[in-house]
Amino acid sequence: MKTSLRFLNSVLFLALAASAGLTAAPVPEQPVPDQLDLKTAIVYALDNNFAIRQARERIRQQEGVVLEVSAKEIPTVAANGGFQGNSKAISTSVPATDRTLAVSVMATQVLYSGGSVRSSVKSADLTREAAVLEMKGIVNTSILQVRTKFYDILLAREKIKVQEQNIELLQSQLKNATDRFEAGTTSSFEKLRAEVALANGQVPLITARNDYRIAIEEMRQLLGYANITPENLRKVPDFIGVLAYIPVSYDLQAALTAAHETRPEIQRLGRLATAREESVTVAKSGYIPNLALVGGWQYGEGWSSFGSASRDGFLIGLQSQWNIFDGHATRGRVAQARSAVEQARLATSEQILGVDVEVRRAVSALQQAVELADASQKVVAQAEEALRLATARYNAGTATQLDVLTSQVDLTTARTNQIQAYYGHNVAVANLRRAMGLADEFVTGL
Repeated sequence: MKTSLRFLNSVLFLALAASAGLTAAPVPEQPVPDQLDLKTAIVYALDNNFAIRQARERIRQQEGVVLEVSAKEIPTVAANGGFQGNSKAISTSVPATDRTLAVSVMATQVLYSGGSVRSSVKSADLTREAAVLEMKGIVNTSILQVRTKFYDILLAREKIKVQEQNIELLQSQLKNATDRFEAGTTSSFEKLRAEVALANGQVPLITARNDYRIAIEEMRQLLGYANITPENLRKVPDFIGVLAYIPVSYDLQAALTAAHETRPEIQRLGRLATAREESVTVAKSGYIPNLALVGGWQYGEGWSSFGSASRDGFLIGLQSQWNIFDGHATRGRVAQARSAVEQARLATSEQILGVDVEVRRAVSALQQAVELADASQKVVAQAEEALRLATARYNAGTATQLDVLTSQVDLTTARTNQIQAYYGHNVAVANLRRAMGLADEFVTGL
């Protein structure tokens, strides 16, 4: 239940992050669980992955930019005050004063700015939307990495099992060869060859165990799990899951269409291009005079040998500024803004092309994975039968020890190829879904 609540909170945050000016709370340390499945790992990563958390902060940063720019649409109020003591010889007041006090409160409201204020606010809003889309892309990429690394762990664990089965077979073969040697029915060469085969079989087992440990550490990094207290330092959860093979197929044209419509990277660049177009309007406003309404209250008082004199009152008026000639500075800003628009459009086209290539590669990789998985299913059964027959013939004296060892190696290779093919298929499906812009099945509401 707690896991579900955390998951729901994560999804709600993704939907509301752009408008919620919240302060990020520190993530409490959590103990290593006894068991860890893929869904729980993904939910934890949504809350703790550092790339996702940084993307959330960029949304908060952009929210601050929106507030700053929007401030130009509403009146600003400023208070000023000062006290001055001076020699009467330099006083400009009549009669001369040696002390003056001045206080003022002024309010200013922009009435017309050539559209720069409105365009600046629109540009900031679009940039904020781009930040939200950036976070969606980062979430998709980060969760894909978590899913792939979880498959890496399952693959390493299955490889350990395969190599352990191989060691058991080699130990059985060595015992058989030793018994035959002691009975005088075989030479020491066969016993020695069985010992060498067993020693060689330890190498891939050691490698698989190391791959398993490294994959777990890399998963910890992707999850953002930083708790390494003594009681959790060496604890390893029981990873729940199998590398199942469920054939799926995707149409290339449908995949490309989905990618163009849903990839957050493309949508983000589209928002940025529109924001750059608003920046052109901001730059052009330098050609046009601006107008502001001002009003306020002032109070002043001076002291002299004749006593003190004070005055106060209200004021209201209009202020305008027009840069008739600014040395072509505005023209330069407009040229920069238009170039930024064109660059954003080119970046969008480049991104679309890159997405097309990514989708095509993902579809091709999935096709290859399906073919390898289908081919591997039959080979394991054939290799098991070949080993059984070789062992029976060896016991009957019609086959050599080399035949048995060769069949044993073939079986280990077939089992390894099968789990590798299943792993490749699961990863290919995940990569294609991400290339199409589809959220992970355990991440909803994006």
